[in-house]
Formats: sequence, C-alpha cells, structure tokens
Amino acid sequence: MSEKRYSDMTTYELQQEIGSLQEKARKAEQLGMVNEYAVLERKVTMARSYLLDPETFKAGEVYEIQGDPGSYFKIDYMNGVFAWGFRLGSPQNEEALPISMLKK
Repeated sequence: MSEKRYSDMTTYELQQEIGSLQEKARKAEQLGMVNEYAVLERKVTMARSYLLDPETFKAGEVYEIQGDPGSYFKIDYMNGVFAWGFRLGSPQNEEALPISMLKK
C-alpha cells in the first residue's frame, strides 16, 4: 500500500499522522537520533500546513517565523501550502516556507 499524500488526507487523518510523527520524534530525540528527529519535525510542520487555509495568507504581508523569534517573512506569492518570499533582512534570498511556520 502506498502512503497517502498529506493533500489527500482528511483533517482527522492529518491529526492522527501528526500525533504519530510527534511520538516518533520524541523517541528519536530520546535516543539521540538528531537527523531522524529533524526529519520527523519537518514532516510534522508539513502535515500541519495542510490543516490551515492558504487563503488566509496574503502576498505582501509580513509574518513572524515560528520557532525563530524576531525573524520575519514577507510573502511574495502563494503556491499551495507554501509561502514564497524572503526573510526581512535578506531580501535577496527567495525561499519557500510551509504556511504552518508563519504566524501573524
């Protein structure tokens, strides 16, 4: 059976997936598996993005970056659950962030 894409999951399935990933991340952290922990945390971030409405994120607006206090991101455009733009302070470096990393 192939894994279901986050975009094809229901809200309930996404919440179950996030819980499962968080549990695996906790175990990886306890075992000192730094790389595995980082991968699982990124998966949680991605899954959480699919629980949000991309329509609520607007081009031209500035959002704080979750987990990086004092860092802000200005959106140029949206593509699915990704906000494309740049961090304030480094406008020459365009990047895409999952919307779950952004907060008003």
